Amino acid sequence: MSDGVAAKKHKAESSQALERTDWKKRKAEVKEAKKQRKEAKLIKQLEKQKQLEAAEGTKEERGHNNKVGRAYTVSVALPGSVLDNAQSAELRTYLAGQIARACVVFGVDEIVVFDEQGEDVKSVEGEFKGVGKKGQACIQLARILQYLECPQYLRKWFFPKHPDLQYAGLLNPLDSPHHMRIDEESDYREGIVLDRPAKLGKGSLVNCGMRKEVRIDKQLQSGLRVTVRLTKTQNQESKICKGVVVAPHVPRTEGGLYWGYSVRLASCLSSVFTESPYKDGYDLTIGTSERGSSLDQATLSPFKHLLVVFGGLQGLEASVDTDQNLDETDPSVLFDLYLNTCPDQGSRTIRTEEAILISMAGLRPKIKGANDSVTNL
Repeated sequence: MSDGVAAKKHKAESSQALERTDWKKRKAEVKEAKKQRKEAKLIKQLEKQKQLEAAEGTKEERGHNNKVGRAYTVSVALPGSVLDNAQSAELRTYLAGQIARACVVFGVDEIVVFDEQGEDVKSVEGEFKGVGKKGQACIQLARILQYLECPQYLRKWFFPKHPDLQYAGLLNPLDSPHHMRIDEESDYREGIVLDRPAKLGKGSLVNCGMRKEVRIDKQLQSGLRVTVRLTKTQNQESKICKGVVVAPHVPRTEGGLYWGYSVRLASCLSSVFTESPYKDGYDLTIGTSERGSSLDQATLSPFKHLLVVFGGLQGLEASVDTDQNLDETDPSVLFDLYLNTCPDQGSRTIRTEEAILISMAGLRPKIKGANDSVTNL
């Protein structure tokens, strides 16, 4: 009897040991299976993430390749005599600031200041010299416009003290995209070439308004204003940044950025057309007058370079009359379109600074519509 009991007891113990062994084995198998599922899920998530990143990268690359900047330009011309309508030096300065703000708001690329008094003011590149007195409206307007367009960190180099700029510091800033803050990140920056000796095979150093100076790819004469495209990857531990000099239009044509305006002086109305900085001139010209046809019914054809001309106190008729190079008396024949940009006006007169805002606001959708199908040239 005792042998049978012992046998049963041994069998039960063996069975329990086997069950314990099977349970440990199953637990290990379940753990391994769970681990494999987690690994498979993780691998699947990683693959999905890689696919998404690849798709986004392809999309970004496609977008970069297809990204077209603004190929066309918009120019505005007005007589410098508009400043004569202001009663004091402060008001003359403020009027110039209003014109600059209006042009920047609507992305004007060139402002032409022409003389309708027949004093034969010549076009000037770079800094406007003038005679130093406050009587020359064209030169004063051009000087203030240039001063406001220049980034703040460059003004001390390009604009010494001058009576025309006495009140310019009180004007509202343009806050254009190229007026960078010191820590603002951008692909492009405006700078001045510094008078520093360059090492053999190294380019000049440029002050671009950053905490670090920029080493460009060329050796240029000091004092030049340059447009710099910063290198994508910068060594954060280096004392200088790297960049390449590009043409001033590159931020607009390749980056799609508005990069301020240039200023040009013209001796008369006809010089606005004949001294165009563009090879083929302006291919679409618009004159503004209360005697023109309504802007509401006007349609703009596609263009490369648009010119919008505003008259002074006496309108464009006075500018035509004083221009010795023009035989015409009707200004409408000089333009492709002669438009009244504010029909049924409530005031007898519209000031030039008001006309720029009104006209550019009305032309803006027409300009965009005319160039939606135009590719970067």
